[in-house]
Amino acid sequence: MRLEAITWERLTDALAGRVDGLTAHDGSPWLRVAVDGAPAAAPGALAGRLAEALRLRGRAVHEVGAQGFLRPASLRLEYGREDSDAYHDEWFDRRALWREVFQPLEPGGTGRVLPDLWDPVADRATRSAYVQLPPGGVLLLHGPLLLGQWFPLDLAVHLKLSPGALARRTPQDQQWTLPAFARYEAETRPEEAADVVVRADDPRRPAWSGTTD
Repeated sequence: MRLEAITWERLTDALAGRVDGLTAHDGSPWLRVAVDGAPAAAPGALAGRLAEALRLRGRAVHEVGAQGFLRPASLRLEYGREDSDAYHDEWFDRRALWREVFQPLEPGGTGRVLPDLWDPVADRATRSAYVQLPPGGVLLLHGPLLLGQWFPLDLAVHLKLSPGALARRTPQDQQWTLPAFARYEAETRPEEAADVVVRADDPRRPAWSGTTD
């Protein structure tokens, strides 16, 4: 895959322009965009920049972090606190994301999206209020291991880190998650599943698979 060097500012503007020109693949009045990447790649940071750029273009945007849809500790930690397969398979409540985030944005849906479901620190439901996303609005979902789940995405952006960069930028107490991301690369092939790939090995000098022409 050929990647082109770009600044974060130009990347954000290019992605916002691409989103602005999208039509939902299933005729939904809402657009659904994912920024996928390991925590070390900071997908939430790019999602935040993109959300601001879209708002400046007059689009309503609602950001949802996958971290707000973790499963209860009794399910996440059933096989221990550092089981990489459990992290890959069981930590994120993908059924809840379908039910509370994607189904309301299907054609004929209500547009009422739950911003988060579970507080992993308190290990209890957040009980957050639903957010009404108006027609023409954009959902921005960000977090790890998002692709390959059949989510009805209109645009998927994958933040790629080489194994070495991922290991260097992952805190010591999270190193046990590295096999989960190796498995994700091997089984899901996020570079192939994504519409846009951004290499972020050097956080000062990203490169991407699109074009700014």
